[in-house]
Amino acid sequence: MIPSFGSIFGEDLPAYFTMLTTAFVVCTWFAVRWGKQSRLDHEVLIDVALYSVITGVAGARLAHVLFDGYLMDYVHLCTDYTQVDWHITREQCAAEWVQGSWDAAAEVCHPVEQDCFAAFRFWQGGLTWYGGMIGAVGYAMHIFRKEGFPRLPALDLAGLILPLGLFFGRLGCWFGGCCFGLVSDHPLAVSFPAWSPASEQQWRDGLLAHPSLPSLTVWPTQLMESLGSLLIAFLAIGVVNPRKQFHGQVFCVSFALYALLRFGLEFLRADDRGIYFGLATSQWISLGMLAFVAFVWVRASAYAKAQEALATRDVSAYRSI
Repeated sequence: MIPSFGSIFGEDLPAYFTMLTTAFVVCTWFAVRWGKQSRLDHEVLIDVALYSVITGVAGARLAHVLFDGYLMDYVHLCTDYTQVDWHITREQCAAEWVQGSWDAAAEVCHPVEQDCFAAFRFWQGGLTWYGGMIGAVGYAMHIFRKEGFPRLPALDLAGLILPLGLFFGRLGCWFGGCCFGLVSDHPLAVSFPAWSPASEQQWRDGLLAHPSLPSLTVWPTQLMESLGSLLIAFLAIGVVNPRKQFHGQVFCVSFALYALLRFGLEFLRADDRGIYFGLATSQWISLGMLAFVAFVWVRASAYAKAQEALATRDVSAYRSI
């Protein structure tokens, strides 16, 4: 069951998507305000925000399908669904949202029909933040270039609002129970309710007798990332941005800090995700992000110095007339 914040007009308000919607509204408002203060075309920013929802969700879903360890399940659901095993309970297998076939001997659930569209059903869960970020920011840069919008200041804007959006997004993960941490007896450790993703995973791992029991206490990695992202947002908005020496610097600092935060937190996470050569997919992307940030820093700072030298030369030439 997906946690909700009640209902409106008879419709449930899923906690996760409510927090994502809040993140979108807050970040869009901030971007428009920043555009007006910077005397840049804020209407382009509104267009980018709307397009980013589509490209971000597409990128997040694509990354989940390709890198979170479920690729062959999605392939087999379309080509030979008998090869797919769902490690869920008999009750879940019989539920309306699954309608699977229970294999009592193996104690697994099997799909009962071919499904070539399972990989596209993002509303059923399975979104990877890094994939969404790459999809949204990548397409945004394309629009900015097309509209003649300055791209380095736009990257700085991304460095300001994305950690702010992540604060709300990871709160959504907290309420939804996904992205949970390893079992721990640390004073900060928390227990999730029965039938939560943590309980179900611990049951599959043999740590819990049944998913109808509350989970063992785990690291609250969702809150840790949410609060870490909020701190990065405060640093970017209140410290780095007012003192930046060149356009692009805010982006570099903000994204580098998040890459380091995410790389470290992955060691504490216990939810299913792709592991390659000893590191999670997100950790490899974090390393790639750090390399990209270093590249942008070098290029952006060199461009700023070149522009400053050009301006100084122009002023000297004017004074000599």
